[in-house]
Amino acid sequence: MRMTIKQIAELAGVSRATVSKIINNYDDVGEKTKKKVLDIMEEHNYRPSYSAQSLAKKKTNVIGVVYAGEVNADFNHPFFVEVMNAFKKKIGFLGYDLLFFSNEKFHRGEEDYLERCLHYNVDGCIIVSGANVQPSVYELDRSEVPCIGIDVELTGPKSAYVTTDNETAVDLVLEHLAGIGHQKIGYVTGVQGSDITEVRNEYFRRAVKKRNLTVHEAWVVEGDFFEESGYLAGQQLLTLNEQPTAVFAASDMMALGLQRALREAGEAGRFGVVGIDDITAARHVDPPLTTVRQQQKEFGNTAADMLDALIRGEEVKQKMVLPAELIVRDSCRGRLLS
Repeated sequence: MRMTIKQIAELAGVSRATVSKIINNYDDVGEKTKKKVLDIMEEHNYRPSYSAQSLAKKKTNVIGVVYAGEVNADFNHPFFVEVMNAFKKKIGFLGYDLLFFSNEKFHRGEEDYLERCLHYNVDGCIIVSGANVQPSVYELDRSEVPCIGIDVELTGPKSAYVTTDNETAVDLVLEHLAGIGHQKIGYVTGVQGSDITEVRNEYFRRAVKKRNLTVHEAWVVEGDFFEESGYLAGQQLLTLNEQPTAVFAASDMMALGLQRALREAGEAGRFGVVGIDDITAARHVDPPLTTVRQQQKEFGNTAADMLDALIRGEEVKQKMVLPAELIVRDSCRGRLLS
């Protein structure tokens, strides 16, 4: 039969409170008493329950995971899969487990993340970017629950977020395109209502204006960061009488969809194609995709370290910006011949 704290205390001739302090490494118990209690625990093969330790420490070592928004990355976007894999490994190394919150009741007033975080007594939350983010996400951000955002701006008292240097990322793409002779630029945007879409759209407009490039309204097509929207964008661009010579897609997945549309139409190579993320598939598609590399593993590791620091009450820089790097491959490499 499993021993209890009460029985250990009785065998050691101390109070249950003293045993609890020893289990949770409090330093106000004498060494002689501590040794006596630990010896008895060892003799009877006593292991304290996780819930008892959590209650004593007021800490569960559980992190809530929120995929924010009506449109979200869920578990099927390669970029966020890599980020979350790195986060899971690092946060696990730091001693935490993960609890995933669903948002399937979106728009039904039942996705109250703060209430659920308090119910499960999580130590903190990671919030992954999405579009049309629920008000309850920002209520959580404004609370005393430590939160870290992935590509979603958080401004709460115990919040911070990690993002890529998107201004440099977009500028690198347009500099490359202009540098190899492209003047007519198409653009497949991310889904509207997303923080990252708005940021990249603004930087795209600036970069185009700075270089006096041509972008017709018909060449700007809304996507949703996933492959099918890039495929449909490619089909749409191919119907135009006047077409761009290169297309920048605001994610690799959309760029891959665009390339598929060109191949199926027998128009492979019609446009130079550039993406952003540098997911694994970008290296293996035909032709290999020119893209902007985001540091997926660094994203996850940085987010884990920052959230752990927030939980421990340390001061953390509210916005962490990671570098971007242009990777030139065959989808848009050589100088344009016109």
